[in-house]
Amino acid sequence: MNKFILTLALSLGALPAYAASTLKVTVNGMVCAFCAQGIEKRVGKMPATQEVFVDLKNKIVAVQARPGQALDAQAIRAEIVDSGYDVVKIEPVSQSVADIKAELKARK
Repeated sequence: MNKFILTLALSLGALPAYAASTLKVTVNGMVCAFCAQGIEKRVGKMPATQEVFVDLKNKIVAVQARPGQALDAQAIRAEIVDSGYDVVKIEPVSQSVADIKAELKARK
C-alpha cells in the first residue's frame, strides 16, 4: 500500500501545474503597447501557446494552449518576469482568450 501511495504521489508531481487550456495572469508594470507586444511575442513563442492577449488597463495577460497541450505556468511566469514585469497571480480559467477579450471589451 505504501508503495502505491508513493508511486501515486510521484506521478502526480509530474503533472503540469495547470491542466486548464487558458491561464489568466495578473501582471504589474505593463504601461504601454511596447510592453504588451514584448510579452505577446515572448509567451507566444512558447511551444504550448496558441494565443496570447494582453490588456494593459486591467493588467491581464491571457494565454491559451494549443489543443492537446498543457500550459506551464512556471515557464510563463519566468518569461514575464524575465521581461521585467511582476507576476501577481496566475489562475486557470475555463474561458478562451476570445471570451476574455469580449468580457474585457464589454466592461469599457
